[in-house]
Amino acid sequence: MKARDVVVVDGVRTAFGRAGDKGFFWLTRADDMVVKVIRELLRRNPKLRPEMVEENIWGATTQEGDQGLTLGRTSVILAGLPESCAGFSVDRMCAGGLTAITAAASEIALGACDVAIAGGVEHMGHHPIGATMDPNPRFLTERLVSEDALVMGKTAENLHDMYPDITREMADEYALLSQKKAARANAEGKIQKMMVPMTVYTREGWIVADRDQQPRPDTSMEGLRDLKTPFRVHGKVTPGNASGLNDGAAGVLLMSADKAAEIGAVPRMRLKGYAYAGVKPEIMGYGPIPSTRKALARAGLTMDDIGAIELNEAFAVQCIVFMKEFGLKFPYDERLNPMGGAIAFGHPLACSGPRLVLHLMSTFSERPDVRYGITSLCVGLGQGATAIWENIDS
Repeated sequence: MKARDVVVVDGVRTAFGRAGDKGFFWLTRADDMVVKVIRELLRRNPKLRPEMVEENIWGATTQEGDQGLTLGRTSVILAGLPESCAGFSVDRMCAGGLTAITAAASEIALGACDVAIAGGVEHMGHHPIGATMDPNPRFLTERLVSEDALVMGKTAENLHDMYPDITREMADEYALLSQKKAARANAEGKIQKMMVPMTVYTREGWIVADRDQQPRPDTSMEGLRDLKTPFRVHGKVTPGNASGLNDGAAGVLLMSADKAAEIGAVPRMRLKGYAYAGVKPEIMGYGPIPSTRKALARAGLTMDDIGAIELNEAFAVQCIVFMKEFGLKFPYDERLNPMGGAIAFGHPLACSGPRLVLHLMSTFSERPDVRYGITSLCVGLGQGATAIWENIDS
């Protein structure tokens, strides 16, 4: 059996709020954010009848409370999709949403379904990272992993140790550039096109969450230079050159290329291939390098074939390592995160993979000269995730 072509037709996300009681999603449930995304995908694609959606897959790192009870299925019911639509949840930490997308794509490619919705959500205000974890004592008593593996900021400091030529000033310079690119994309209205406004109740009353809370367009090198290094005395990782703690949801609509043609849906991009890879947990930020090499090799491509790269900015150092390993120009390479990244927008863990897909779709629509693009993330406990996409407009 020959695998079928899988295409992304559309994608949308909520705004990203700050995690905690000062964030505009503090009194909003995570599953309601997912429902908002699902309903918006249906609203924006009237040629797709709800009964055509056969699978609904959502990534979430903390699968409890308002992110539990098999979110992929409960959100089917809450969103008003027909009961015939199946659903499930996945967890690959930061790459949970991308894993949901590739899982849905695999089902479509093998003919298990024709149409699926997939995405990721994270309410880090309700579920702080690691708050309820109970790691097996063997991890440390038998030295299976370094103690640093459980603190993401320490893994980033370890990357600085691996690449001593990457200075704190370089990390700050990268972070500043991310903020500037994000500010420009916001000013040009590019980010708003990907976003569904959501009316939410806050302690100040009802508001419309229609802009990200995280970006700091007034960031300066002087301000970044004054920030403390919480993970190591005289370290290099600061709150300014790392991603934030955020709440948000993002999802995409996938279908077989044949189904898209049948119903008259306009495909935006085709999945060319994907790969996941493991690395030492204490240097988890290195993960996108082997996963990208693996994905490129299996797709029969090289980095020279890639015209757009959406790399999740968990930490600036992780992105700079990626740039060094693949020969990208520092500090600015036009292929990499042209609209900024997670340092500016925030990183609601499992939500970030679909957010990268939305950014790549936007770049593809503006750049028909770009044929192939990549979405990639590092993953807690030592993994990398990479998907390669083909621009249908090319």
